[in-house]
Parts: sequence; structure tokens; C-alpha cells
Amino acid sequence: MSDSNSSSAPAIGIIGGSGLYEIEGFENTEEITIETPFGPPSDAIIGGDLAGRRVYFLPRHARGHKLLPSELNHRANIWALRSLNVRWIICVTAVGSLQEEYRPRDIVLPDQFFDRTSQRCDHTFFGQGIVAHIAFSDPISEGLRQILADSGQAQGLTIHNGGTYVNMDGPAFSTRAESETNRKLGFDVIGMTNLPEAKLAREAEIALATLAMITDYDCWKVEEEAVNAHAVVEHLQANAVSAKKIIVDAIKQIPVSPDWPEHRALDTALFTDASIWPQETSERLRPVLERFLEEK
Repeated sequence: MSDSNSSSAPAIGIIGGSGLYEIEGFENTEEITIETPFGPPSDAIIGGDLAGRRVYFLPRHARGHKLLPSELNHRANIWALRSLNVRWIICVTAVGSLQEEYRPRDIVLPDQFFDRTSQRCDHTFFGQGIVAHIAFSDPISEGLRQILADSGQAQGLTIHNGGTYVNMDGPAFSTRAESETNRKLGFDVIGMTNLPEAKLAREAEIALATLAMITDYDCWKVEEEAVNAHAVVEHLQANAVSAKKIIVDAIKQIPVSPDWPEHRALDTALFTDASIWPQETSERLRPVLERFLEEK
């Protein structure tokens, strides 16, 4: 593992497409390979300096887009970023729109999730002797979401601030029946990756917010062509340009001190008394539990 986490200054993580780190002003870059107790992350992490801050980019699906949503090792991804002292994460993710007013190439900043995934046991760091139940009623960092909203609006982009992201497994897109059901339930966008990231980031006491980049109308809008991979890629490329603009501006506004509510999420989450934590489990979760281990 690289010693790049030796700096005491908190860092900012970006999870998204592999091209996001090809951004003007990203300097002093290095490629960091990290081994985690949960296996390998999606790819090597690209670290560097951007807008006066230390920033780490993680390609969610690996460079070249080689991993299915169901193949993502979310625990390894978030553990790796937390081990680098990342305390804020901006997620950039492609979504389908479930509402007429959310058009392709618009950006939604979700503030809620609905879980339709089937691998929930992999969406927590805890277990094996340490029990924790995080508060997740408000799963997105309000402070970071507002920074993204302000940055997007300053760039003249179409931003929808708030909305519910329904997370399905994939990799197939929705059937029309599924799409119509999600739409009638009032959900706003649908995707395959972001909810596990948000859960694990909260457990790791990282403030997270999402740029949900609309690529299609899922398949409920019958007068539109049903979603397909080629159409998604075309919109993704346009959305990546917008995402880079927002990221650069947002980084300048993110505070240096990690003192938001999300940064102390474990204060009210840990059930197991620290005196009986198994040593092996404690060490596996050291990046997440370090401040508690220092008190033992």
C-alpha cells in the first residue's frame, strides 16, 4: 500500500467514470494500489492535487468499464478511500429518469434512496463481533449536496436538487412493468450502484453526495426509444464534461475540517462495547474505527 495517507489533512474522494480524473488543474498525480481486508478495490486510485485540495479518484467500474454493478466490491472501495483519509466523497453516476421533467443530460442530486438490491449483507463493514446500526434516515450529506447544487447552478446546468434514487441490481435494464411501478411509487431516478456506496460511506464517517447524471427515460416513456447501452454512452460523454465543471468548483467550497454530522455517525451507532471487540475485527476496521481504538 502507498504511504500517501500519511498526510493529516483530510482528502476528497471522487467515485465515477475512469475519465473523470483527466481534468484540467489535476496535478502531482500518482497511481495508488491498495490492498484491503475485503479484497481489491475496483481499480488503482489516482491521487493528486486539485483546486488546492488532495483528491483521490476511483474508477467505479475499473478503467475500460470492466466490472458489472453486481461485481463491484463496495466495501473495498470505501475502505480504500477512508484509509487515505478521505472524509468527503462526490459520486458521479449514470441514472435513468422516472419522471417527465427530468430529461437526459439533466443532473439530479438525490436526497433519498429506495433499496431493491439483493446483496445487502455486503453493504456493511460490521459483523464478526462488532455490531453497529447507523442512522440512515437522511442518507445524503445535506452540506455537500448543497455545495454541488450551488456549483451546478453557477455553471448554468440544469440541476434538480433532491429526489429519490431507487437502486436495482442490474445488469439488465428494467422491464416496462418494473419501470412503471417505480414511477408510480414516486421515485425519481433509477441506478445500479450508489446506495451501497452511501451506506458504507456513512459507516466510515464520510460525508457523501451524488451527481446523478440522467442518460435516458428508463423504458416507461413508450414514445422514446427504450434504454440501451449505446444511447447511454453518448449521454455519459456529455455528462462527464458537466461533472468535471461541478467537481472543480465544488472542491473549492468543501471545508477543511471534517466536523459535519456525518463525520461522527458512529457516535450513536455502535452497540458492542469496545472492551469486548475482537482484535482481528478491530484491526480489519481500523480506518473506520481508529478514533475509537485510540480511546481504548
